Amino acid sequence: MRLGLLSDVHGNRIALEAVLDDMPPVDGLVCAGDVVGYNPWPAECVSAVRDRSIPTVQGNHDRAVAAGSAPGFNAMARAGVDYARGALDGDALAWLDELPERRTVAEGRVAVVHGHPEDPDHYTRSREFAGGLIDSAADRLGVDEDDLDALVLGHTHVQHHGVFPEGVVVNPGSVGQPRDGDSRAAYAVLDVDERTVDERRVEYDTEAVAAAVAEAGLPERIGSRLAEGR
Repeated sequence: MRLGLLSDVHGNRIALEAVLDDMPPVDGLVCAGDVVGYNPWPAECVSAVRDRSIPTVQGNHDRAVAAGSAPGFNAMARAGVDYARGALDGDALAWLDELPERRTVAEGRVAVVHGHPEDPDHYTRSREFAGGLIDSAADRLGVDEDDLDALVLGHTHVQHHGVFPEGVVVNPGSVGQPRDGDSRAAYAVLDVDERTVDERRVEYDTEAVAAAVAEAGLPERIGSRLAEGR
């Protein structure tokens, strides 16, 4: 079974379209959260994920937009939350609000969280990747750890994966706002049976996104840093 892994789309329709166009044949897609925030196409990105029935967990920006409250967010992040909340209808806001913090996919073989199995807001850096994260996810989900082959998470916007005796831990990176010095949209393909990961990148028009950010009246830095992969 092959899964296309998405995370941290952050309202970037152009990047999402590039990723979906580049996606090789897979048996399904999964999203590790933060469909909205920052960029100016929250409604289009929510629709793209919902129309494809992509299993998704709730990211911190998804939660903030649904709740209308962004404690701890900087001014740039709050601007994205306010913009998304104004752009989404009640049905889309309800969908964001009802997203789970953690879930399994692929017949229970893959756990999905946003930040960390025990804390959705924790930034799980690559140095923290270990098989114990899979055991933690199994415990939180109330499943047998031997049934899990992989854990998918996001939040850091940094693409990375590790293979351990317990299984694979993978962050596919950010579709809409990479922060690893590479401006290309990031995603990954997980082979659940082989426990292998193909980390993938695809070019997209960052200048067009920056122009749309400016036109929407969002902070200029949201768009300009895309070309830097920051």
